[in-house]
Amino acid sequence: MRRLLSSLAITSCLLTSFTLPNTALAGGLTLFSGVKRGYQLPFHLDFSGRRGAWDRYRLRIPSKKMKFAAARFIVAYPKNYKGTFDPKKIAVKVGGKKVKLSEKKWDRDNRIIEIYPEEPVPAGSRVELILSNVRNPNSSGMFYFQCLMRSPGDVPLSRYVGTWIVDVD
Repeated sequence: MRRLLSSLAITSCLLTSFTLPNTALAGGLTLFSGVKRGYQLPFHLDFSGRRGAWDRYRLRIPSKKMKFAAARFIVAYPKNYKGTFDPKKIAVKVGGKKVKLSEKKWDRDNRIIEIYPEEPVPAGSRVELILSNVRNPNSSGMFYFQCLMRSPGDVPLSRYVGTWIVDVD
């Protein structure tokens, strides 16, 4: 009986030591993030979010979060995120179709990316902000990317939409 119990204990230790797939790749489960569930936005990292590697971030905004039309999207990232972005390789999809952009800016000093569609994105649309040629930071961590937007003709204040909790291993 003692031999059986010790065998079971060793087997369970071995089974739990295997690395599980990164659930953040699909915008998966995040516990105790500090961001209320209703404000967590889905995302996908095409190349696994490995530190120091090239990646493509697909930052998604569900249609229910698009309560107003958007003339400008702003992605704000934290001070401790030391990755790089390529403004020439930023795209936006609305309802699965690419839209033309009038301007794309990366402001390193203020840690924001600004994206201006040629035409305002209608309220209730499913939106995907695609950041290609991203160089992940050399240090791993959980990084809170905030999504803000401005509506056409709106008071020049950005509205908070939600947060993508990006995990770099």
